[in-house]
Amino acid sequence: MSGTQGNQDNTLTAIVRFFLTSKMSIILAMAALALGVATILITPREEEPQIVVPMADVLVQVPGATAAEVEQLVTAPLERLLWQIDGVEYVYSISRKDMAAVTVRFFVGENREDSLLKLHNTIMKNVDLAPSIVSAWVVKPVEIDDVPIVTLALHADHGFEARYSDFDLRRMAEEIFHRLAEVEDVSDIKLFSGRGREVRVEIRPERLAGFNVSALEVFHSLQGADHSLSAGDFISGDTQTQVVSQSFLLSADDAASLVVGVFDGKPVYLRDVADIIDGPQEPDSYSRIGFSDAYLTGIGMDSTQPSRPAVTLGLSKKKGVNAVTVADAIVAKVHALEREILPEGVTVTVTRNYGETAQAKVNELLSSLLFAILTVVALLAFALGWREALVVALAVPLSFSLALFVNYLFGYTINRVTLFALILSLGLVVDDPITNVDNIQRHIRQGIKEPLQATLDGVREVLPPVIMSTLAIIISFTPLFFITGMMGPYMAPMAANVPLTVTFSTVAALTVVPWMAYLLLRNRPRLAPQLPDGPEHGVNPRLLAIYSRIISPFLASARNRRLLLLGILGGLVFCAVLVLLRMVPLKMLPFDNKNELQLLVDMPEGTTLERTDRVVRNFETFLRTVPEVTNFITQTGTPSPMDFNGLVRHYYWRTEPNYAEIRINLADKSDRDMQSHAIGLRLRHDLEAIAERDGATFKLIEAPPGPPVISTLTAEIYGSPALPYSSLIEGARHVGTLMSNEPGLVDQDDSTETDRTMIDFVLDKEKAALHGITTADVVQTLRLALSGSTPASVHLSRERQPLPVRMVLPISLRTGPDALGELRLKTPR
Repeated sequence: MSGTQGNQDNTLTAIVRFFLTSKMSIILAMAALALGVATILITPREEEPQIVVPMADVLVQVPGATAAEVEQLVTAPLERLLWQIDGVEYVYSISRKDMAAVTVRFFVGENREDSLLKLHNTIMKNVDLAPSIVSAWVVKPVEIDDVPIVTLALHADHGFEARYSDFDLRRMAEEIFHRLAEVEDVSDIKLFSGRGREVRVEIRPERLAGFNVSALEVFHSLQGADHSLSAGDFISGDTQTQVVSQSFLLSADDAASLVVGVFDGKPVYLRDVADIIDGPQEPDSYSRIGFSDAYLTGIGMDSTQPSRPAVTLGLSKKKGVNAVTVADAIVAKVHALEREILPEGVTVTVTRNYGETAQAKVNELLSSLLFAILTVVALLAFALGWREALVVALAVPLSFSLALFVNYLFGYTINRVTLFALILSLGLVVDDPITNVDNIQRHIRQGIKEPLQATLDGVREVLPPVIMSTLAIIISFTPLFFITGMMGPYMAPMAANVPLTVTFSTVAALTVVPWMAYLLLRNRPRLAPQLPDGPEHGVNPRLLAIYSRIISPFLASARNRRLLLLGILGGLVFCAVLVLLRMVPLKMLPFDNKNELQLLVDMPEGTTLERTDRVVRNFETFLRTVPEVTNFITQTGTPSPMDFNGLVRHYYWRTEPNYAEIRINLADKSDRDMQSHAIGLRLRHDLEAIAERDGATFKLIEAPPGPPVISTLTAEIYGSPALPYSSLIEGARHVGTLMSNEPGLVDQDDSTETDRTMIDFVLDKEKAALHGITTADVVQTLRLALSGSTPASVHLSRERQPLPVRMVLPISLRTGPDALGELRLKTPR
């Protein structure tokens, strides 16, 4: 046993002596600091940790099928197939008339490419099982890098609202769209809202009837005119000449001049039976930007400015790149484009910049980390001395530098969790250096041995507690590696970085710390021999006096020791009672003081776009009076650029006219007193009053401080296979009533839809057959009359987006069934 101990001592002595007597300590310190600086510069920065959650939406088109038919013939079999895929955690679906949407979510951490490949293979090898009523399907993968890190709102300035409509703004945004695609590391750009350009063919039923032309003939004429073909080549005189037939429609006039029939021996042109309009699309969404009165007053502008139309661009970054760098490049580029191509009176407002918020979060945490280090060093300087404090001051950045370097090798980014782990580990990192330097100081100042040997003895004496404390900390944080779900990868930087920092702290305590302590303390004067009852050498007298005054009453009296024990136990019981009585919230993570809130507005199904937009304007009027608000973007009938929370909750599916969203941007947290959570609680009462008055339901959403979930509390209602859907809905409403009586529960919603009237055009198939009319002719005519159809495109060389030719009834005739009854169908006779 003694021989083993002696070998360990010899090994330790050799290692410490090597670093004490060579230049390796200087090399190690300089290399570690250089790696730390390089790592901070090259490691991607973002606000949240990267979470790999392979997920995809499978959208299936089932034209004409009822919701029940879709559920039985399409959704249920598809769910069974998808459940068979290895690694799938959740499958949930929506069955609606004409379509099904099935979402497949794999376990967190599954390889994304492998998961999507397995999904694709499963669908393709079972394609023969698809029922004949299925017309098409598409698989859309969804991932965190689809979330735009920068959103830009293009809008008119005050006084120019009448000059620039949402159509004009959309045209400008399309030009900016293509130029921003040149920015390096931008992966995707999306345009939100605004009306694009189209050539709209508004057919007139009375004119069609007068010229004996049917709507379907017009459709097929337009479809047949939109063709071009390379026919081949002529070869003559050693020259080869290409032959083409370019019969594209090149303008709205070309479309208007198209012959769609013959009446009384004369050609019937498209302009004879329809109105041809080259201009903005019919509105299917509305979007505006508004500014609060307080913000406008603060920048010296008229506070009575109303909200004005806006078009938003959302830009996403490539995976693994620095969000800060990409966001800065995007903002710089758009400011240059603003000067170059935008006319007077049009401005681009940055409404989201996750690069800026990530940089601010990193800077805030780095400054907190620096402040914590300086505080620890100042405390050590007071308790031990400035030389001892310098030793620890070097050991801490060494440990953090090496930990960040390994963090980079593991593929982690610099984010809020990474830096929080470093701050948390600061109190753990200084333990080993403090223990070693204090003991080295004591041995050197005793003067019994030479400084070199005293340093070796000081390190060897405290080696067991130093190593045991490091192992205890690593074991304590090991369970973080086994957290399941999204919280697992979210907390992974903490699980890795805390053990790494304390490990490198121990390495520093055995290498650089002894060397620097020896360098700074070897020439300090030796103290007189220690008396048995005298004060400890090297201890601050004032600190020793304070400590003695506090601890002496408990050492001298058994009664006081018992009272102290009872006080400690009483404090523990009191803390537990606070949690049990819910006087202190028990949460995994604290609320985050974000600069944004999100408001979802839902009107009953069947509500028109214009009615929903009027309700949104009422919310806008209120938000203008909130002093903490800077601006807000409203989206009616279309989703806003999604965030990570909306990605998981599928907010990007909110495309119906009864849905609206408001993105509320708050003043920077340094410019307001209340946190975003408190502001949301304060606004809730007034928002509820507006929603109740207008018959709307709303959800006020704050970005969660951790990974998002489908909802804070979700109840799924199941029934037997034979149970009718109506009974399931009744059961869900009963559960909803019970839940609404619980205190603190707000924003309750369910997945059912409001009952509403449907008009069904029932075809007399016998009569239709006698006249030679097919069901397909009737259905196609109804669809192109009401929803519109795009049989052709106009081809213009300078157009940035496809210019469709859309055929539809005028909106004034799409108000009831009477106008549809005037549509004629042409029989073979």
